[in-house]
Amino acid sequence: QVPLRESGGGSVRTGGSLRLSCAATPRAFSAYCMLWFRRSPGKEREWVAAVDRGGNSVYSDSVKGRFTVSRDSGKTFLYLQMNNLKPEDTGMYFCGADHGCSGAALQSIGPADWGQGTQVTVTS
Repeated sequence: QVPLRESGGGSVRTGGSLRLSCAATPRAFSAYCMLWFRRSPGKEREWVAAVDRGGNSVYSDSVKGRFTVSRDSGKTFLYLQMNNLKPEDTGMYFCGADHGCSGAALQSIGPADWGQGTQVTVTS
């Protein structure tokens, strides 16, 4: 069973909004931290945001004030509300689960623990 499955991506104009969802297995969702990453064209996968079990959230500087990460423990879903989208937000978005909430999680999440991602395209 795939531990994580992302959805909700699409194509929007600059300034638009999207809400991404990540369906997690209970085992994946039991991790201390749930995270969002993205891989923009020509770039490596980068950390975007994270939320811990207590609901405390952290964001990269590039999305702070525009994106909101949340988790629904009852449904084992992770969300990313993205507002005021910019062309540089374009990329494939992935969710992840780890014991830590920082970008270091990129190094500890195993290849089999990634979902397929969901594509976000922002046009000017």
